[in-house]
Amino acid sequence: MPSDELNLPLAGCRVLAFVGDIYEDLELWYPKLRLIEEGCSVTVAGPDAQRVYAGKNGYPCESDVAIADCDSADFDALLVPGGFMPDKLRRDAKVLSLVQEFHQQVKPIAAICHGGWIPISAKVYRGVRVTGSPGIKDDLINAGGLYQDASVIVDGHHVSSRRPEDLPDFCRALIALMIAQRGTRASAT
Repeated sequence: MPSDELNLPLAGCRVLAFVGDIYEDLELWYPKLRLIEEGCSVTVAGPDAQRVYAGKNGYPCESDVAIADCDSADFDALLVPGGFMPDKLRRDAKVLSLVQEFHQQVKPIAAICHGGWIPISAKVYRGVRVTGSPGIKDDLINAGGLYQDASVIVDGHHVSSRRPEDLPDFCRALIALMIAQRGTRASAT
């Protein structure tokens, strides 16, 4: 481990990121790389392990593991990119149970654009201030979310954004939340 890794604010943190066919390329890769820069390890989970999934704009992403083999206890945060992928993944009972577990464990759940469909289907947005793609605004509201049109919303352990242009704000907010939670957990032990 390079010595400068020891000074990274999120060194040792583990993040789970979902992937599937027609994921939004930037909404997976930008946060993944930013989190790695801060010291996180990011595990990409798809319906199948070691399968290459094509992004909405054609960029490939190989999954590290199968979603079915994931355990929320192994991770500190969850990243839910958008694209058309969330509409299919939200039909998977294991995806929904993982999101519910992250929610119950008060671990960060970061959803951007259409990624909000997954927490909606997991029923974890009731009473939560959220944003998302204008295309899912009604879904967010109907799920009990308190919709706001903003580049990023942080409410408790939930981080949400609307679109790829919001990625700088989204990543800053997620990283700040993870650093704050890390400090809180360290002082509690």
